[in-house]
Amino acid sequence: MFKALVVEKNDDGKTHASVQEISIDQLPEGDVVVSVEYSTVNYKDGLCIGPGGGLVRNYPHVPGIDFAGTVEASEDPRYKPGDKVVLTGWRVGEVHWGGYAQKARVKADWLVPLPKGLTTRQAMAVGTAGFTAMLAVMALEDHGLEPGNGPVLVTGAAGGVGSVASAILANRGYEVAGVTGRPETAEYLKSLGVSQIVPREDINTTVKRPLETETWAGCIDAVGGEMLARVLGQMKYGASVAAVGLAGGAGLPATVVPFLLRGVNLLGIDSVMQPYENRLRAWERVAQDLPMDRLEEMINPATLADLPKLGADILAGQVQGRVVVDVNA
Repeated sequence: MFKALVVEKNDDGKTHASVQEISIDQLPEGDVVVSVEYSTVNYKDGLCIGPGGGLVRNYPHVPGIDFAGTVEASEDPRYKPGDKVVLTGWRVGEVHWGGYAQKARVKADWLVPLPKGLTTRQAMAVGTAGFTAMLAVMALEDHGLEPGNGPVLVTGAAGGVGSVASAILANRGYEVAGVTGRPETAEYLKSLGVSQIVPREDINTTVKRPLETETWAGCIDAVGGEMLARVLGQMKYGASVAAVGLAGGAGLPATVVPFLLRGVNLLGIDSVMQPYENRLRAWERVAQDLPMDRLEEMINPATLADLPKLGADILAGQVQGRVVVDVNA
């Protein structure tokens, strides 16, 4: 028997989450059993833990869209007991039971080896949010972004994606401007390398003009909605925006003018179904480009018992940096 955070649905249709003892026989099918060491908290996790159930279709359910740990048993020749592995995406924690448990059974195709130079704890300080941030940086650079082109804007800068993106960009020599609606996070953002703090109210409403002064050489946007629409009109000629989230809404009240007159690129970033080779590339870049001392500054430790509250907090935008869940604590 081992501990897991189990979400169950009541007769009235509402869900509730609690830490329970479950057996390995209850785990879903898969060809690799992992002894989980750490997980983390993402926006999707908040949706799955919350009273509405969010993305979950079948109950009972174990959330946790990412985890890192040690292979305990494997029917796949690519992995053997003792191997350190990481999992993000593939709808684990949504459709398939996830990482909020001391053991997980998954498909070998969903795993990647733990990158050299990273511990399982550091890997989950990165987690899905940091992995997504790295994909966004890679996409911007693949489309021509270089240090010296001008400031790079990061929206939702104090959140999980924004924190890691800011630290990576600053470490690579970029001038980073961070958007935040929480003035109290300014010192935290500066510790990550952000050189310019942009108050959210300065940029989260649309304007009648489709184009404004060319300001940003690139942007990683975790907000969407009106903020993304506004940012598109402020991009430099030929610059790109990597869209990674929709905390501000799924709508885009914009015009095509920035694309037609300034050649702006809007790059969609998906971390869930990324091909294996690109996953390896991104994790290798994380190990290379993310300063571990800055990563440590982002970490807020947690246990399985803390998750119901943390799930609500992240949906309310009240989580700063990266939560690292020690599932064995």
